[in-house]
Amino acid sequence: MGSWISDARKRIYRNLKYRIMRPDPPAAPFRFNSPVVVVGSAPVSNRPAGLDESFRIITVNGSQSVIAKWGVDAPDITMMMFNQVEGTTANAIEVRRVLKGQRTGTLYVFLWRKDDRARLEEGLRAFDYKFDRLEIVDRYERMALLDRVADLRSLEMDADSKCSNGMNAVLFALYNGAPAVIVTGINPNSSGHVYNSTGLTRLHVQMDKVLVSKLISEGRPIFTADPPVSKELGIPLWSGKNR
Repeated sequence: MGSWISDARKRIYRNLKYRIMRPDPPAAPFRFNSPVVVVGSAPVSNRPAGLDESFRIITVNGSQSVIAKWGVDAPDITMMMFNQVEGTTANAIEVRRVLKGQRTGTLYVFLWRKDDRARLEEGLRAFDYKFDRLEIVDRYERMALLDRVADLRSLEMDADSKCSNGMNAVLFALYNGAPAVIVTGINPNSSGHVYNSTGLTRLHVQMDKVLVSKLISEGRPIFTADPPVSKELGIPLWSGKNR
């Protein structure tokens, strides 16, 4: 009974606050005028056909380890969950391990307290992760991405009602003008991560599938560089000629 009441209060509070705040989704540091590659951490990923320096690259959490194999020094943008900075889970520890000593262009950290930026910067220095620009994205700005780009609303009450940060990166690219978004290493049907062998179950599976289906049905310029994902989810395969 107490849990039901608590959930109801949280739902009402978030809904009211979102409506009052009317937040904008997070903005990119520049308009995307060329294809954007979103690199997730699923175990299988592929370099998109025709990739060159005109493409923009967004990595999620520890997936920066993938682009190093492509000869790319650093992504234009990295999106990271707050718990990767100080967390003690096996996944958080592995994310810090693979990012140690690396750098990115703009780093977006989700759900970190905006009034505690100094602690965030200290946490990033602890594993020597460098950036040109640091942005903190709160829950309501993340909710606005889903709302404004896909016309889907979520109060983010549990894992099933949220999309993954890989899909948040897709929404972010579309919101900021990307003429094409190519995903790789993003597969809701997979388990595990490319940078560790713990085989963790992937969260947010159902919302990711709903979101992908909606974006494709609306004719959004979403592609994948991964043939199995194209076959399983119906995302058009990027050939390099789609540009």
